[in-house]
Amino acid sequence: MFDHTDLARLTAGSRRIQDWIRAQTFSPEDEKTLRRFSSWEASELILKVNPSTFRGRLAEDATLPQGAVETDGRQRWFTLDELNLIRARWGKGRRSLAPKRAAGVRAVRAAVANFKGGAGKSTVALHFAHAAALEGWRVLAVDFDPQATLSHAMGVVDAAEEDTVWGVMARDLILQTRDAGPVGAESGARLAPRALPASVAGLGLDDRAPADFIRPTCWPTIDIVASCANAAFVEFASAQYRHLAPDWTFFAAVSRWLDALPPDAYDLIVFDCPPAIGYQSMNAVFAADLLWIPSGPGYWEYDSTTSFLGQLSDALADLEAGFGAHFPAGKRFLDVRFLLTRYEPGNPLHQAMADAFRRAFGERVTRNPVEMTRAVEQSGRFLCSIYEIDYREMTRETWRRARSSFDAAYADFADAVAAARAALAASAAETDAARAAAAAVKGAAA
Repeated sequence: MFDHTDLARLTAGSRRIQDWIRAQTFSPEDEKTLRRFSSWEASELILKVNPSTFRGRLAEDATLPQGAVETDGRQRWFTLDELNLIRARWGKGRRSLAPKRAAGVRAVRAAVANFKGGAGKSTVALHFAHAAALEGWRVLAVDFDPQATLSHAMGVVDAAEEDTVWGVMARDLILQTRDAGPVGAESGARLAPRALPASVAGLGLDDRAPADFIRPTCWPTIDIVASCANAAFVEFASAQYRHLAPDWTFFAAVSRWLDALPPDAYDLIVFDCPPAIGYQSMNAVFAADLLWIPSGPGYWEYDSTTSFLGQLSDALADLEAGFGAHFPAGKRFLDVRFLLTRYEPGNPLHQAMADAFRRAFGERVTRNPVEMTRAVEQSGRFLCSIYEIDYREMTRETWRRARSSFDAAYADFADAVAAARAALAASAAETDAARAAAAAVKGAAA
């Protein structure tokens, strides 16, 4: 017979092994660090300039970071901070290497979601965040999954429960309850205020600024809202808290929190969702502009993806019907895509399932799947992305094949992000114009 104490004992033993693995994977201080990038990577793969042009630019401007030179003098290695400084100061009549940002336009928000465990959600979220950072974008990763795979891969292993999405949602509950007394969700009748439990009200979450839930990673332009195993409690706690405050629009908590951040704080926000539809995943979906659905190339993955779509559709319809005052226009995504993962181009079954996905979802299926390679397996085993692996640890061709696969998958994603960014900029411009027109009418009337 096994009870919770036996499960706790097994967990403690596993965490000791986790610590040992981390000691082998991260630095001797158990802290993940980001490697340097060779001048070949820097020019060809990151800055995307000719290697000889890159070398010449460094030679003509000694004030630019020169990197660390290998002992044989043949190769230079640069930190990402150094490459970003080179990107910003490239100049002198050359095309800009810095990404173009529209002032005052908030970040594009992308949710990576599916029911199926092992579909590659965390792997996709991790690689897309890293690829965007290598392009010079500022990225916020939000880990909604209590398994915390994305958090661990980003080097965060000590997140406290109140610093996770649970803390963000609990803070929102406190503020919502304080600002408006609870109302019956169905009858609309005013209810007597009911005190929130000390486990929420006593944490001082309402005194925290929105940015207090964000922590840096070893990537200089990537921050994260981490997760932890205790964050699984949010599904139970949220149901209890909604009973105490029935009018709490729980599904918009994370969206409200993101809206409170400065609009130009980040360029891209990536959500890694748990393999279930619940309070956390619905918060991610509600806040997202883009919905990216990874799936393995097998029948059961296809079946699970279909179930996920149906249940997500039903959940969104229920929210629209039950919370019309807060959800007047319904949920609209700027784009929805399906991404095949663990794909083997020479596997007839995978080819057939890829055809089935395209028959079912048409152009919603991305052009480029994530291929399964030995380098991808190795990156997962060592809690890192292919972008973090030093190509000298394997043959360059093996590494490059894996990188090319993720680069292609990211290119599809980046196109959707660019279109979403343009749509958000156009919407912001329309809003500004409407406000200016209203102000002009008001001024003329006065």
